[in-house]
Amino acid sequence: MQHIEQYQKSFLNYLEGFTINKEPKNLYRPINYILQLGGKRLRPILTLMTTEVFGGHTKSAMDAALSIEVFHNFSLVHDDIMDDAPLRRGEQTVHEKWNLNTGILSGDAMLIMAYQLFENYEAETFQALAKLFSKTALEVCEGQQYDIDFETRDDVAISEYLKMIEYKTAVLVGAAMKMGAIVAKASDEDQNSIYEFGRLLGIAFQLQDDYLDAFGDPETFGKQVGGDILENKKTYLVLKTLELGSEDDRLNLRTFMSNSELPDANKVERVKALFTTSGAAEATQNAVKDYTKKAFEILEHLNVAAEKKQSLRLFGEQLMNRNV
Repeated sequence: MQHIEQYQKSFLNYLEGFTINKEPKNLYRPINYILQLGGKRLRPILTLMTTEVFGGHTKSAMDAALSIEVFHNFSLVHDDIMDDAPLRRGEQTVHEKWNLNTGILSGDAMLIMAYQLFENYEAETFQALAKLFSKTALEVCEGQQYDIDFETRDDVAISEYLKMIEYKTAVLVGAAMKMGAIVAKASDEDQNSIYEFGRLLGIAFQLQDDYLDAFGDPETFGKQVGGDILENKKTYLVLKTLELGSEDDRLNLRTFMSNSELPDANKVERVKALFTTSGAAEATQNAVKDYTKKAFEILEHLNVAAEKKQSLRLFGEQLMNRNV
């Protein structure tokens, strides 16, 4: 198997060839812009890696990997519109750089283009990929709606939050890996197992992201540390503080998060202190470890060589020990 950097390099070369110079330019320029804006390219890398795990060739998985990346970026374009976000990866969001209508329409076109990429596969593979894609895309929309609903609710349960991040984030990681298995013509059992591995790892990844948003290194995290706190997001850390903290902890957390006059730096530090003293910070780290452990247990059931299982394990460990 290749190193992560090799998968990334070969995918970026393929993505470069996908750049669309078509009319009308105001539809396709924003698509090229968002696709070339960077990012970790985690999902397409997983598709390529999984294809090789099951004995396939990465070249045959490029269109599936590209479909996942195009869909992921489509969802970001529309998420940014819903959040009225000015920046994405340090640059202007599509709707800010162009306008709202262009953001909506270019996003719609990206969703269609993601589907079109499956047309390059034979009928049986096409059907399997399209079926998985449709299910996953709908779940991502459901996850986004849950996230929106939570903004106006004060009674969000931890089980509901976990379902939201599973649908909004983790199912796409699972689908990326299962697509690689489909292209490699792995057995149904192995396809389902690798999906479950990706889904569990995706939940761990998002919980780690929640933790890093509060406690990450500003130099390496790539986003404003404490951003979730300033936006009053009901993250795992917040919900665990409400569950584990004392009555004073709960009262203080609600007070700090509803106080619009508190200076940003002061608010972030006070809320972080509550995350620590309540035990929520430690509980979040433990949850990351638990979901990662569950993911690794799935690997034991895969019908592949031990060294390939080890490669997947190492990738998971790198993902969970990251500081970005």
